[in-house]
Amino acid sequence: MNTKTIVAGLLAGLTTFLLGWLIYGILLSVTFAELSGSATGVSKSDTEMMAGASMVYLIIGQFTLGMFLAFVFSKWASIATLSGGAKGGATIGLFTAIGWDFTMLGTSNVSTLQGALLDVVFTIVVTAVAGAVAGWWLGRK
Repeated sequence: MNTKTIVAGLLAGLTTFLLGWLIYGILLSVTFAELSGSATGVSKSDTEMMAGASMVYLIIGQFTLGMFLAFVFSKWASIATLSGGAKGGATIGLFTAIGWDFTMLGTSNVSTLQGALLDVVFTIVVTAVAGAVAGWWLGRK
């Protein structure tokens, strides 16, 4: 992986982290709590998130997603524009979110159908924006 791809991945990862914090942690935290399934004790409190390894794990996860987008764009899809990145990110977000959310819906009590559908929508938004950032960076001269 070249430096341009790594930077694109880091920027996309930072984007997913910040948008996830804004959407899931602030704007819709109550909504997603209300749309959770019957499983209890699943979500960590803000204090638990900030303590110990939880935040490190979250950062690793978000930056891995960013690196995945940048890698696919640069090595397989030849995406190097803001609009191409947004479309590619939205498409990847759509399929990964449906795959993940509906697998979890079918195998656990973590969410409701409404919560899963809402997560699909906002995953598409987050990955579209992160993809746009990665595509923009990859297209820079």
